[in-house]
Amino acid sequence: MATAQALFRTCPRTGLQFHKSAESLIKLNAVAAVVTLLVGGVLALLLVLTRWQAVHLIDADNFYLYLTAHGLDMLVAWIIFFEIAILYFCSSTLLRCRLATPRIAWFAFALMVIGTITYNVAIFDGSSTVMMTSYVPMPAHPAFYFGLILFAVGALIGCFVFLGTLVVAKAEKTYEGSVPLVTFGALTACIIAIFTIASGAIILIPTWLWSIGYIKHIDPAMYRVIWWAFGHSSQQINVSAHVAVWYAIAAIVFGAKPMSERISRTAFFLYICFLQLASAHHILADPAVGVEWKVFNTSYAMYLAVLASMIHGLTVPGAIEVAQREKGFTKGMFEWLRKAPWGNPVFSGMFISLLGFGFLGGISGVMMGTEQLNMIIHNTIYVPGHFHATVVLGTTLAFMAITYFLLPTLFNRELILPGWAKWQPYVFGLGMGVFTLAMMGAGTLGVPRRHWDITFAGASLPYEYPGTALLMLAICGISGVIAVIGGAMYIIVTVGTILFGKKLDAGAYSTSITPLRLPVQSALSGHGGHGGGFAAPGTFVLALVFLTAFVLYYFVNWKYLSTVWGLS
Repeated sequence: MATAQALFRTCPRTGLQFHKSAESLIKLNAVAAVVTLLVGGVLALLLVLTRWQAVHLIDADNFYLYLTAHGLDMLVAWIIFFEIAILYFCSSTLLRCRLATPRIAWFAFALMVIGTITYNVAIFDGSSTVMMTSYVPMPAHPAFYFGLILFAVGALIGCFVFLGTLVVAKAEKTYEGSVPLVTFGALTACIIAIFTIASGAIILIPTWLWSIGYIKHIDPAMYRVIWWAFGHSSQQINVSAHVAVWYAIAAIVFGAKPMSERISRTAFFLYICFLQLASAHHILADPAVGVEWKVFNTSYAMYLAVLASMIHGLTVPGAIEVAQREKGFTKGMFEWLRKAPWGNPVFSGMFISLLGFGFLGGISGVMMGTEQLNMIIHNTIYVPGHFHATVVLGTTLAFMAITYFLLPTLFNRELILPGWAKWQPYVFGLGMGVFTLAMMGAGTLGVPRRHWDITFAGASLPYEYPGTALLMLAICGISGVIAVIGGAMYIIVTVGTILFGKKLDAGAYSTSITPLRLPVQSALSGHGGHGGGFAAPGTFVLALVFLTAFVLYYFVNWKYLSTVWGLS
């Protein structure tokens, strides 16, 4: 059999088993992700010090160049490289099977690396400062589009390798019943990724042909509609992936099992049906989008997607609370939370990610999806404030958290600078949380997005913003620097650990799968479910706090709207 020829390493600390080819690909995709995070982080520092009007560090030409590279390296390269690593981990490792078609997986990784280098070269040579959206008829160098196409094709192939691995696991009966919930979450991310990346290819291939003169015209309205099926839906891959990471960390740290697998799986299914459709709020003013679609997208589709996120936001801390109460932390409503390992960056990073994504990213996203409010805030800095809350504070911090588990488990290295690792999620989370709030606050005052100089100094008709807006941008600058420091701490700990960390026992390779035996594995691979009523009263209170914040924030935004439309 094929499995008899495969080599599997058993981690002596967790009992997790890594197929040799999958292990190498997980490592390399994770390393590539961290490299692009480093590049994007340096650019982020330059950008926040430029949007801070009192500093205004770099000139206009370089600002738009760096903004283009920052958006693509962070939202596309860093996150998708890491997500491919997660897909291979959730299939081959959690299902204890060989990776399907390793050679094709290596080819996919090579395409992604070549694509990343290609589009970055096209940006930094000054020929493609078109920002991430690259709207036609604004042209970029053909290498820009070609690099993105290569990256997208590589990522798409990686998704199919993941699906093939699921087929291998099923055929070789390496698990019983349905796939574990964490793997199901990864499958959800994969399905959304296929839709997303295919949309990118559909629009980027003809745009590349247009850039080399083979096609004479690209309809700008068509481009915007299809591009946002790629651009915004790429964030939805992230949501599904980082929610899967939340469930994994709950299992890893606490041995927690889902409160109800059926409900959690239903929530993931709602993501597949409705989440990636939420891109319409970027094009609500476009004549290319019909009224019926706007109504459906900003009501039923958005609400069902939000319902899914609220379910995950309830069940993940609920599972942790149940596990903690079973260990004896039953005093009062919140002893389970007070006694959580807040000094463990795996947990603290995950929990801050959950809070930031829910309270800042989730609520602000619903606001933007409301058409009347969208018309006011969409072209303001409120929008990047929102997606920094979802993608950076939510997804990036969740990926940082799981890294601290993977370094000793996958790379077999002891963490260097454990004190830095302990504080890193707090520094990064605090900086990014304040950063996103300040951006959204500036957006409500009309500060535009993507502008080098909001005052339009030197123009015949300059505009003077209120002092509060400039204060918000100053807070953005200070908090952005703090967030970059938190990101630098993560990179130093991660890279330093891989290069200089004390080597740990890697465990032996064998040609056979060993039985599951450790609590971590049973939590990751088993099937949960708790009966006998609601066993997480503390989580229920936290959910009520969230709903109260939701209602209050909704009211505040409609108050803003009433003043704009003269309804007060």
